[in-house]
Amino acid sequence: MRVAIGGDHAGYHLKQTLIEHLRENGHEVLDMGTHSTESVDYPDFARAVAVAVRDGRAERGIVICGSGVGACVAANKVPGIRAGICHDIYSAHQGVEHDNMNILCLGARIIGPALAPELVDAFLSARFTGEERHLRRLAKVEAIEREFCTGDS
Repeated sequence: MRVAIGGDHAGYHLKQTLIEHLRENGHEVLDMGTHSTESVDYPDFARAVAVAVRDGRAERGIVICGSGVGACVAANKVPGIRAGICHDIYSAHQGVEHDNMNILCLGARIIGPALAPELVDAFLSARFTGEERHLRRLAKVEAIEREFCTGDS
């Protein structure tokens, strides 16, 4: 699978760990930055990952900041993105299976390098069920997005 990954300075070390894990497991990685621990702004990297997913350059995305919250908020501003913070394995796969989540948001200051690969594996191996109830709910989410979308990119 082609995976876009990015994060701010707080997520840099965890991002590097996950890039290695992804490649070891046969995934193609698009590293959207940052490339050091120098202070940067998380919206820049969340946007880069979200746009790569939206445009089809990546099938899924991973964004990492200190808590995961800021990156999640920013990624969800891009139309077509369904990003979720997942700090447990159940949410990492259930978010895909029921909500068709396409970006996993992680808090590097919340989870460590032992749990993060397990969350990524659960996220990447999950598939949207396509069950009627999930399709109905996703259609309602998409209707909300269309209602408030300004068309700016």
